Amino acid sequence: MAAYEYLTVAARGKSAWVTLNHPERRNALSWSMLRELHKSLTEVADSSATGIVLAANGPVFCSGHDFADVLAADTDDIRGLLELCTGLMQLIHSVPQIVVARVHAPALAAGCQLVASCDLAVAGESAGFALPGGKGGWFCHTPAVPVARSIGRKRLMEMALTGDVIDARTAADWGLINRAVPDGELDAAVEELLARATRGSPASKALGKQALYAQLDRPESDAYEIAGEVMAVSSQSPAAREGIASFLDKRAPVWPD
Repeated sequence: MAAYEYLTVAARGKSAWVTLNHPERRNALSWSMLRELHKSLTEVADSSATGIVLAANGPVFCSGHDFADVLAADTDDIRGLLELCTGLMQLIHSVPQIVVARVHAPALAAGCQLVASCDLAVAGESAGFALPGGKGGWFCHTPAVPVARSIGRKRLMEMALTGDVIDARTAADWGLINRAVPDGELDAAVEELLARATRGSPASKALGKQALYAQLDRPESDAYEIAGEVMAVSSQSPAAREGIASFLDKRAPVWPD
């Protein structure tokens, strides 16, 4: 793995832990942080890792965009910054690994967007989530996109318009994260969920993840068309054939990948 200035990448078993590590800037999504996250996830995507944990060091998980970058930029620069950020969020959806956010502390604005973009998310009880642009001068337009797709309109409107922090238990109840746990149980909860989410054929899981994102938010007829075609074609894959055969033979599967 390459060396990074603002984050670390480490292997833990079959998973890769990508950890934001710029606590003095509250792990803000500066140009440099965004580029390093994009590069690290691209690198891990081509590895044998079956899962990715997105974590952070310091008192804040991620504070959102770095306002020092924003204040020094013109409109075209900001377009470029937001395009880079959007590309990162979409990359999380396209990598073959399951991506779990490990949220130990506040995730704000584009930091909340980052959590909402992960496939799964677990938070410690000390974490909080907010789209604070609603009580400031720069509204959280792009962070609201994946949040809306997680929690629905009325709850999105509350978060976006008030800018108030919701706690981890509320975030779990609203569907922004999968679960909230005591801080001391966070690592165990992340690893337990990731282990369950990555079992089975890695190739089948990667295709399944990509197909799910392709059909989400589509009209029902379009979603069935997408899902049906993928399911028909994938029925002939080595993983599918082995999974079905092992079930019929009442034996443990031996995945070809």
